[in-house]
Amino acid sequence: MSAEQRDVILLDGGMGQELRRRSSQPASPLWSAQVMLDEPHLVVGAHRDFIDAGARVITVNTYSATPQRLARDADPDLFEPLHAAALDAAHQARRESGRSVRIAGCLPPLVASYHPDVVPDEATCLQGYRRIVARQADEVDLFLCETLSLAREARAATMAAVESHLPVWTSFTLDDGDGTRLRSGEPLADAAREAVGAGAERVVVNCSVPEALTTAMAELTGIGVPFGGYANGFVSAVALKPGGTVDALESRKDLDPDAYARHALGWVEQGATVVGGCCEVGPAHIAALADRLAATGHRLVSG
Repeated sequence: MSAEQRDVILLDGGMGQELRRRSSQPASPLWSAQVMLDEPHLVVGAHRDFIDAGARVITVNTYSATPQRLARDADPDLFEPLHAAALDAAHQARRESGRSVRIAGCLPPLVASYHPDVVPDEATCLQGYRRIVARQADEVDLFLCETLSLAREARAATMAAVESHLPVWTSFTLDDGDGTRLRSGEPLADAAREAVGAGAERVVVNCSVPEALTTAMAELTGIGVPFGGYANGFVSAVALKPGGTVDALESRKDLDPDAYARHALGWVEQGATVVGGCCEVGPAHIAALADRLAATGHRLVSG
């Protein structure tokens, strides 16, 4: 297969924002986890729609169900029922689809997205991530450490996930104005190499504007492992504060499915072998991306 035609793993899109569109519930700091309690059928339906659109990897809907977030925003005792419900929803969707799809466990920021200043110390991070890994490991095919804004945070998540002996993909969120750096200001290339050293099999960038991801691809070409990206559709993430809701964020008007697919196809042309979508990227975007990848000779694979 030539450099122009490669095997590409297509991820799903942004579950949290997709559920906000489908749910009758108001926004809450728990984001999509609240839906697991009130409307779990919506999660199964969203997973199914992403699979039907062409996604070969779906991520369990536990992004906001970390021990720290539950202690702050809800009840720590919800950890087990939320994770159980999310894992059940992902498996039900895969089973109903009848397709060969892998399920990724989710290791998100423990306290808040986009805020490296609130990341706990390494021992606390390891403890939190190990708890999530222990709950999910027997029911997932790989771990996706995602939306990490600080190299130390990513190292802890990667180390905890590697202990499961499952494949681990580590994904960083970027400075929207400088795709060579994390939101912490640390160089992406350095953080990526550190993640690889901790055991990441793939390094990805996510939940930043598409233009930042385009810049980031050049930073990832020399790290020695496969790489990729999945962008968000926000104008900016700056307004989202710890414990806040996504109502504070504005969606871009220039990222319809075709426009988003053009961005993602550009990442593949730069060498990316993992692409998908994050917040504000729905099944229609993933379907358009799947069509564009197939039309340009790329082969969709699950791993």
